[in-house]
Amino acid sequence: MDIALAALFDVLQIENILASMAGVFFGLFIGATPGLTISLGMVLLLPLTFALSPVTAFCLLLGLYSSGFTGGSISAILLNIPGTPSAAATAIDGHAMAKNGRAGEAIGTAVTASFFGGMFSLVCLVLIAPTIAKFALRFGAPELCALVLLGLTLICSFGQKSIIKGLISGVIGLIFMTVGLDPMVGTPRFTFGQVQLQAGISFLPALIGLFAIPQVVNGIIAGVRVIPTYHGKVAGVLPKLSNLVKLAKSMLLGACIGTGVGAIPGAGGPIAVFLSYDYISRVSKNKGEFGKGTPEGVAAPESANNGVAGGAMIPMLTLGIPGDPITAILLGALMIQGLTPGPLLFENNGQFVYSVFWAFLVANVLTLILTFATIKLWVRIHQVPSRILLPIITILCIVGSYSLRNTFFDTGVMLFFGVIGYLMNKFRFPIVPLLLAIILGPALEEHLRMSLIISQGSYAIFFTHPISLTFLVIALFSFTLPLVGPLIRKKSAEEDQDIIKKTV
Repeated sequence: MDIALAALFDVLQIENILASMAGVFFGLFIGATPGLTISLGMVLLLPLTFALSPVTAFCLLLGLYSSGFTGGSISAILLNIPGTPSAAATAIDGHAMAKNGRAGEAIGTAVTASFFGGMFSLVCLVLIAPTIAKFALRFGAPELCALVLLGLTLICSFGQKSIIKGLISGVIGLIFMTVGLDPMVGTPRFTFGQVQLQAGISFLPALIGLFAIPQVVNGIIAGVRVIPTYHGKVAGVLPKLSNLVKLAKSMLLGACIGTGVGAIPGAGGPIAVFLSYDYISRVSKNKGEFGKGTPEGVAAPESANNGVAGGAMIPMLTLGIPGDPITAILLGALMIQGLTPGPLLFENNGQFVYSVFWAFLVANVLTLILTFATIKLWVRIHQVPSRILLPIITILCIVGSYSLRNTFFDTGVMLFFGVIGYLMNKFRFPIVPLLLAIILGPALEEHLRMSLIISQGSYAIFFTHPISLTFLVIALFSFTLPLVGPLIRKKSAEEDQDIIKKTV
């Protein structure tokens, strides 16, 4: 207890509070700006930590880490352009709410749910970190392959009105995923002699192109107002207590999924947010409202989004295994400060570990306060004329795609996927399945082939491992339900009609 109090007083030093505030502001900017990522923000801030104390450095980085996820939802809601990959699920209902004149409510719901998810994951991080880390350590290649496959089954759920179009979109994404060097033998695949393609299709330019370029094309060339107009004063930003009670189920489900998936090394945030969105849409009483602008569709993925943040820190601190690319950068920051993550970190540097916990708490609280304090500024983006805002977005998209590897080839990839995104929107093909396939495809191939190497080509390895078998059963259920569900409802409706006719 004395160590925890000493760590709290250390975090509450003025320089550490200012560092956390600076990280939160920068994270909101990074997250809310299309084309910029939290990982990029971390890399930009990392050199600044060389001259800082370990606690101050982590106050700065955790401020960015916490607010970056929340900031990503702002552009997803206002512009339908996710600021981070994990905000793609938030855009589905969040942008629909914005188009209905409820942008303030959508952002307020997202911020509140993000805070809940972050605090829930922090409690798990503090109380049950060793247990969750030990369980996550049991996930080998078969378990990870089954988990990724479970994530890919959500393609059917996001097929919108046509499951066939959803599956086609997912297959196209898997085809793009095969471009690059074979992960096992290193031979080029579908590179067409282009050295740049040997590294594969970079996800960031594809994400920017799929979501941003169609908006720009529709707004500038087609003359369509793609940025929703918010009329009147900003109202309903702070959710009422009654609304929070209604959203409690969605936020709790998202926080549990986000923390659990985040604690699994390599799983990543996109799996968590789409899983949470899918399952809340199944268990909700308002199933027909999803996709049309329901707060539940914002609360669940946003809670999972920030739940991943705390969950990913569990294996990083206790095992020295980064849960995602961002915690990998945090792992590097630890080592720069001369600290070795792992079980001995708790024994040899207990006060610093508690400082990390308190810094994460302060970052979440500051994110909540500062986002609400500046929310009118974000909503005013709606009042900026498209002829001004869309060119700015285009420039940011070009800079964001170029800055990934300092090459215009990635800018070309971004424009290529922009054309694909525009055509898919025009012919009403869902983009989310393609996005899911690009995100999860490489991990699926890697873990599948690694599992087969371990089992010497036998697929029985997936059924002899209880965890992977459980995921496969859930995946089968998730895949078949959207296919069988309409048939069951149709048959039930026909039976009801027969009963009515007989009664009459």
